[in-house]
Amino acid sequence: MRLVIARCQVDYAGRLTAHLPMATRLLLVKSDGSVSVHSDDRAYKPLNWMSPPCWLIEDGQLWIVENKQGEKLVISIDEVFHDHGHALGAEPGLQKDGVEAHLQELLAEHIKTLGDGYTLVRREFPTAIGPVDIMARDADGKSVAVEIKRRGEIDGVEQLTRYLELLNRDPLLAPVQGVFAAQIIKPQARTLAEDRGIRCLTLDYDELRGIESDEFRLF
Repeated sequence: MRLVIARCQVDYAGRLTAHLPMATRLLLVKSDGSVSVHSDDRAYKPLNWMSPPCWLIEDGQLWIVENKQGEKLVISIDEVFHDHGHALGAEPGLQKDGVEAHLQELLAEHIKTLGDGYTLVRREFPTAIGPVDIMARDADGKSVAVEIKRRGEIDGVEQLTRYLELLNRDPLLAPVQGVFAAQIIKPQARTLAEDRGIRCLTLDYDELRGIESDEFRLF
């Protein structure tokens, strides 16, 4: 992991163009090759980034990050205030809580909860930025990536969006659709997901476990 704090301007050229004028920013270079540009007021989301596989070429005060599609992120550095690299070591991965992990297991077991004709490809489908909870195929054989949460919030939608962006670069998988599945999905998260073409699915934990609700029973 390399952290660089620098006064810089950033230009992106690819499917569209974008320009960030000169300002002080954090440049984050990871060992997987990804480069992202951060400000101090956008939480975890970068202003611009290039996902792997991509390559960084440093030519003095000019950084050029290019991927295999020919998209470029050009960073012009005016002044460097901090430049430090540190090896973080192997990532043990996110430890899901018991309910969330069990939801994944149950949904994989009852994959037709997603719809008639769905089949399971595998759980914990690997990507360069972490595993997708479930990879499946719909009745037409198209790939479907499923992100599972106990409580569905905006950060979960953002996580699935990043997975979909990466998976859709693979011609053997594309087009990949997304399903955001949770016991409870907040309205803001549902709105964002649907705006991005991601289907939302509310999961009934007890139903998946094969337990009928006794909420309205007398005995």
